Amino acid sequence: MNNLIKTMMCGEMKAEIYEDIEGVAKAAADNTYKILKECVAAKGFARVIFATGNSQLPFLRALREFDDMPWSKITAFHMDEYIGLDAHHPASFFRWIKENIEEMFSPQNIYYISSDPESILSTCFTYEELLKEDEVDLVCMGIGENGHIAFNEPHIADIDDPVLLKVIKLDNISRQQQVNEGHFIRIDEVPSHAITLTVPALIMPKHIQVVVPEKRKADAVSKTFNESIGSSCPSTFLRTCPNARIFIDRDGAIEILH
Repeated sequence: MNNLIKTMMCGEMKAEIYEDIEGVAKAAADNTYKILKECVAAKGFARVIFATGNSQLPFLRALREFDDMPWSKITAFHMDEYIGLDAHHPASFFRWIKENIEEMFSPQNIYYISSDPESILSTCFTYEELLKEDEVDLVCMGIGENGHIAFNEPHIADIDDPVLLKVIKLDNISRQQQVNEGHFIRIDEVPSHAITLTVPALIMPKHIQVVVPEKRKADAVSKTFNESIGSSCPSTFLRTCPNARIFIDRDGAIEILH
């Protein structure tokens, strides 16, 4: 089934390992389709948070195959954004969501996080109120090379955070990852701060989907599975979530396959 190699539990989180990125993408798209379709059928609407990044693109391409997805009844949320980066910059997460979610799927509503440094407090307050308006059915997320989830960086991430959004100073590993992925030429071009959904905001949805392909994520995957649960590797918090399902390819899982 979709080149499935192995299923396993990691704490409360279910893990599925596939032969390649295509298998991961298809399985994650199937999962997203079923969850959102069932939510719309049950209550007339669905709410979903989307991560940005290169690792999410194969999954979103696979999701386009479901032409009967009821996007007209689905509200989408943006997960994080650089502070002070122009919305039209090639690395803007606003632009990424617009091109890969809004223009591709045309959801009923899509809420963006503003990058305007002059409106940080109002942005955080307004967005938190939007998230609280109703249950969030699904979050589609990834894991950074340093184990961050959204932009909750190591030693800053807090599973008991009292807010759903906050400003975070970016770890240099995260900033270098953006350069390595081709979004910026040099690390000094990468903004130093971002607004991010906090750990509680990421684990509160009814379903958590984590897509982590590629060998460059192998160390982060290994730490997610094996390190002590805590802020030194924020993705370890996912092991406390029985509603979490992580999809990994062979390259990404190379350090945990036995």
